[in-house]
Amino acid sequence: MAKKLVKEITDRNSDFAKWYTDVCRKAELMDYSDAKGFIIYRPYGYALWEGIKGYLDDLFKKTGHQNVYMPLVIPESLFMKEAEHVEGFAPETAIITIGGNEKLAERLIIRPTSETLFCNHYSRIITSYRDLPKKYNQWCSVVRWEKTTRPFLRGSEFLWQEGHTVHRDEEEARKEAFDILEIYEKLGKDFLAIPFIIGTKTEKEKFAGAVNTYTIEALMHDGKALQSGTTHYLGTGFAEAFNISFQDKDGKVKNPYQTSWGLSTRLIGAVIMVHGDDSGLVLPPYLAPTQVIIIPIQQKKPGVLEACVELKEEIEKQGVRVEIDDSDKSPGWKFAESEMKGIPLRIEIGPRDLENNQCVVVKRYNGEKTTHEISIVDESIPPLLQTIHDEMYQRALMNVLDNTKSTEDYEEFKKMIKEKPGYIKMMWCGDRDCELKVKNDTQATSRCMPFDQTPIGKKCPICGEDAKHLVYWAKAY
Repeated sequence: MAKKLVKEITDRNSDFAKWYTDVCRKAELMDYSDAKGFIIYRPYGYALWEGIKGYLDDLFKKTGHQNVYMPLVIPESLFMKEAEHVEGFAPETAIITIGGNEKLAERLIIRPTSETLFCNHYSRIITSYRDLPKKYNQWCSVVRWEKTTRPFLRGSEFLWQEGHTVHRDEEEARKEAFDILEIYEKLGKDFLAIPFIIGTKTEKEKFAGAVNTYTIEALMHDGKALQSGTTHYLGTGFAEAFNISFQDKDGKVKNPYQTSWGLSTRLIGAVIMVHGDDSGLVLPPYLAPTQVIIIPIQQKKPGVLEACVELKEEIEKQGVRVEIDDSDKSPGWKFAESEMKGIPLRIEIGPRDLENNQCVVVKRYNGEKTTHEISIVDESIPPLLQTIHDEMYQRALMNVLDNTKSTEDYEEFKKMIKEKPGYIKMMWCGDRDCELKVKNDTQATSRCMPFDQTPIGKKCPICGEDAKHLVYWAKAY
């Protein structure tokens, strides 16, 4: 039975897209709904989002942010106020035209993002420098009418957090955008075991209406990049469009400076694709809803189940999330199921183990088995989880390093992208035509301009003109 469960997953290296879908379904993370492009978050999948949400929400509150909730819908006249923003999101908007049985006097946009709602609210509540800063965040869903969808990565509706802040001056607003970027980077390193490349988006790739967009980019097992979160310095453009102003200490009326920032459930997709293997999910320990699964062997034998319950209670005292699988399934099936769900540690206890006062501990991410003394195994679990996290992060980091190349030759660039996807560092003149040429020739896009702009050449390999920026390029989801 265990072998059958694993065989239901497509080999990761033969068809990565099918493997991904198989894992989403077989690990019971989601199901498809009857509305195309909309998914059902099953309990295990939603628990992953709750973990991410809990981690971030704590950091947001510690840095002075408050949670709010804005309406689901935006009056069309309000949505149209910021021209560049509208142009960026108009192709993806879903619009309500009928309410009840009557045609609406004004159409309502189902929020693709909430800048306009926050700005309209801020225009009413901000009048003085004493009202600043405003540091708001909301947890919600948004709708973007995507033509091609994939669970967690790209959907017509997805869950996310979106922060919207207002500041007295540019320096404070820019600091906010970088502070949040640092929180996102910390989320990857300390919670998801995912190393992010961080940097600035090009003008073409930045958020509609932003002055600057900063991004965290993750590299998947198949060599494609995934934009995993962004922060935006908005300047005063939205404030001017929505008449947000305040009287400063000097008595002058001024427009404030704004930021917005967000990440979404596509991080679940990142976790699957960065860490997963041919047996299913491999969850980083601090994200995993269940960190330890105890599986009794021959559980009807005297003392076995009792020993498992006692061990569970001792491990829980260490602040660890632990469960016992005391179902009537075979041990082999339980092993395969725990592997499918990516539970970081499995503990096996049977009659022979009890005789020797020991248990078998198995690490999910590498299959390593060790024998521990039952009476003291609980104390070893927290450091084991930390070790697993650190080693998973290092393995993901090595994947990034091994699949990051650089070139000063455009023909070599095209060959590299075709033969082995990954990040390619290459100089760029800053011209949008060159950026579009790369996409047309290779399907690769600029992922970001890293903050470390140490040049690797003087010329743009695409056109031969003087280079201005170092760019990470990659094919992406």
